[in-house]
Amino acid sequence: MEKPGDDEEKVQQQVTSNKKGGLKTMPFVISNETFEKVAGIGLQANMILYLTTQYHMSNATGANVLFIWSAASNFMPILGAFLSDSFLGRFRVIALGTVFSLLGMTLLWFTALFPEATPPDCNTQISENCASPKPAQLALLFSSFALMSIGAGGIRPCSLAFGADQFNNPSNPKNGRVLQSFFNWYYASVGVSIMISITVIVYIQDTAGWVVGLGVPAGLMLFSTIIFLLGSPLYIKMKANKSLFTSFAQVISAAWKNKHSVLPPTGSDGATWYYHKGSKLTAPSDQLRFLNRACMVRNPEKDVDSDGWARDPWNLCTVKQVEELKALIKVLPMWSTGIMIAVTISQHSFPVLQANVMDRHLVPGGSLKVPAGSFGIFAMITLTAWVAIYDTIIVPIMAKYTKRSKGLTLKERMGLGLVVSCVATAAAAIVESQRRAAAIRQGLADHPYTMVHMSAMRLVPQYSLLGLAEGLNAIGQIEFYYSQFPKSMASIGVALFSLSMAIGNLIGSIIVGILNIVTKRNGKASWVSSNLNRGHYDYYYWLLTILGVINVLYFLFGCWAFGSTDNKNKVEMDEEDEGMIKEEELKEYAKGSPIVFAR
Repeated sequence: MEKPGDDEEKVQQQVTSNKKGGLKTMPFVISNETFEKVAGIGLQANMILYLTTQYHMSNATGANVLFIWSAASNFMPILGAFLSDSFLGRFRVIALGTVFSLLGMTLLWFTALFPEATPPDCNTQISENCASPKPAQLALLFSSFALMSIGAGGIRPCSLAFGADQFNNPSNPKNGRVLQSFFNWYYASVGVSIMISITVIVYIQDTAGWVVGLGVPAGLMLFSTIIFLLGSPLYIKMKANKSLFTSFAQVISAAWKNKHSVLPPTGSDGATWYYHKGSKLTAPSDQLRFLNRACMVRNPEKDVDSDGWARDPWNLCTVKQVEELKALIKVLPMWSTGIMIAVTISQHSFPVLQANVMDRHLVPGGSLKVPAGSFGIFAMITLTAWVAIYDTIIVPIMAKYTKRSKGLTLKERMGLGLVVSCVATAAAAIVESQRRAAAIRQGLADHPYTMVHMSAMRLVPQYSLLGLAEGLNAIGQIEFYYSQFPKSMASIGVALFSLSMAIGNLIGSIIVGILNIVTKRNGKASWVSSNLNRGHYDYYYWLLTILGVINVLYFLFGCWAFGSTDNKNKVEMDEEDEGMIKEEELKEYAKGSPIVFAR
């Protein structure tokens, strides 16, 4: 029962919360995300040149370092989301992430600021003939990358949700419009910040040098940190709650502990299942039946307390918890088809090295020269244009002539993205073959850093195709997860995409490492040699194309095995999420509410 003073305390909390959040917090939240994106992405776009010129790393080693850094930066948000949901809350995780990112960028700036932090300058064009970095110098560099990855783990999974917390007020009749306005401004700021980072920050690095080029992102991150922390008194800070990851672990634990329990025959009603009052999911599905042991009540007196709650949630779970885990397991084969395209999308390093030795004038004979690290802007422009054209032109046309109100199905969009990514790597292979042949014709076989008389604008099609592939597959992936998961699992879709990117980067690192070792045997030049003109990066791109084609075939098999995308349990779980009070709220305000057993 509630204590006499509880009502007054609740009223006071409501009054306090009404004074916080709202539009006045938008500048603080969006500024933090914007400056973090400008600083972080601006560093990654050009980093391969910093590693090869200042640390004398080979092209393969530098690419591997960046693959691993990107993998860590994509994996850490999963851990950050878990800590936020289960223990620390969003504000603390973002604050810690912001500080870690600032420390990492400052350390990276120090590597350029202090000459002792990098190997001595080298006049030769071949990195293998230069002094290698000392262990202490590498430790400083890698520490900066690690700190920035930890920071990304705090900021990326929580920023959007934390911003929504400031505006979500169900009692406000205009709540939906306010949230929509925030989301629009949020995504607009992210898009603008990415474009600024790829162009302005890279331009500063190319023209003003690394001390200024790495100092500007560190300064922006310092400003971001100060802005975010200054807004602290104004924020609505939601408390941590139970995470879905914990729920999944409980289902696995309960199923394992009860592995010797006998399940009833398929289709029979010979079992008692555990679920909450009002739940539409009263019995588990027959798929992955071994997990059904987690929600099967064996002894009501021992398994359930007097208030109707499971005595040990690690020994007895609800039907809803079991079905949520099944929904996750069901999409894993389809999710795995996104790993190979993640390898393709993450090919940032080698194209930058190629562009760096090509004629980068936007127009032949013109004065405007595009920085090598800025060619990624063409992928961004294509992705943005595709989303706009698809929503405003293609979908209405398809709806008119094919009666498909949503245009292409999610599977079709994902599959087309995989096909386009194969075309992109094939285009990259063709262009690199032409560039290498031109370099050899011009007598530059042993002069890898001398400009080849060939326009770098030939790289634009592969960048544009990669942007289109990402617009088709990546967005389709996330929408596919949303279509299969209940609303309570919405964050898992983003986590799965982040995980596929992390694994894709690791696989990309493994591919480059193996190729570098295998292809330089018997005194031959490695395919991914530091001498672009002696190596065979075109063969590397053809290998990615072959792997991509195999992945398309695997995707087709996965689509056939997955079957229909209609999910009856999702609808029931969504209705339950909307109609039921959360279990934690029930325990707090409705002690004694009975659960319902069904036979």
